[in-house]
Amino acid sequence: MVSKQKFQKIAIYSSINNKKVNSIADQVVEVLSSLGVDFLFPSSSKIKTKFSQKKTFADKTIIKRSDLIISIGGDGTLLSSARNFGCHGVPVLGINLGSLGFLTDIPPADLTFELKKIINGKYVKDKRIFLEAKIEGSKEKFKALNEIVLHSGSIAQLIEYDLFIDNEFVYRQKADGLIVSTSTGSTAYSLSGNGPIISPEVKAITLLPMFPHSLNARTFITSDNKRINLIVRGNTKAYLSMDSHHNLKVSSHENVVIEKSKTDLTLIHPTEHSFFSSCRDKLGWSLGIPKKIST
Repeated sequence: MVSKQKFQKIAIYSSINNKKVNSIADQVVEVLSSLGVDFLFPSSSKIKTKFSQKKTFADKTIIKRSDLIISIGGDGTLLSSARNFGCHGVPVLGINLGSLGFLTDIPPADLTFELKKIINGKYVKDKRIFLEAKIEGSKEKFKALNEIVLHSGSIAQLIEYDLFIDNEFVYRQKADGLIVSTSTGSTAYSLSGNGPIISPEVKAITLLPMFPHSLNARTFITSDNKRINLIVRGNTKAYLSMDSHHNLKVSSHENVVIEKSKTDLTLIHPTEHSFFSSCRDKLGWSLGIPKKIST
């Protein structure tokens, strides 16, 4: 849906510190200043410019005062923005300096033109879910935008686990692990495992076994309202990874609980944004084929 709400205070963030990122950050500051929009830099950002040294604030302050985060980098940087700010309700806009960039969709060449349009209220909002994981009995919870992965922590080492969905036993399996991904994550790690590409608006969770020791193991897709339980069997060690960020040790017979988080992420896109266009550009689909149906 195209929005008309204008942004007043914008935070500029990157998890990377290099000349290109700093140059883009300076360009963003110039555009915002020309439009009379206040800009801030989170203390967790690695951007180092003459502007960031004067207007840096604690992340908690950024969450309270900002109505948009501009994330400069690749999808990894946007994931960091989502963890730090997006899950607290601050919308995120991605400037793509990476290679694939399914989440960050403004190239540097279009930055000034697209950013001015967005600041003036011409943009599209895109809601994405987070998955949330915890060990049953523990109060600590971990969020992931793309995927949560149960794995052995070692190369070419199987683990055995039981899968339950809404407390109903599904299967027991030996594999290198299991990728539990959102529709957003279908173009991330799951894609490397030959998982399905799922359009972002589909409310689904994908369960993809990693190198299963079975000839009939298949990817399983279920509703994102389902509760996933994973129990590691035997004496083997296992780990839980959230967007390749946290790495939590899982002991034998511990119950891993995975479900949709109560908070979600709002991505901001240019009005011309298209998921299918991104797939064509990033994955090389149907090169040379007309983009519209001919009449």
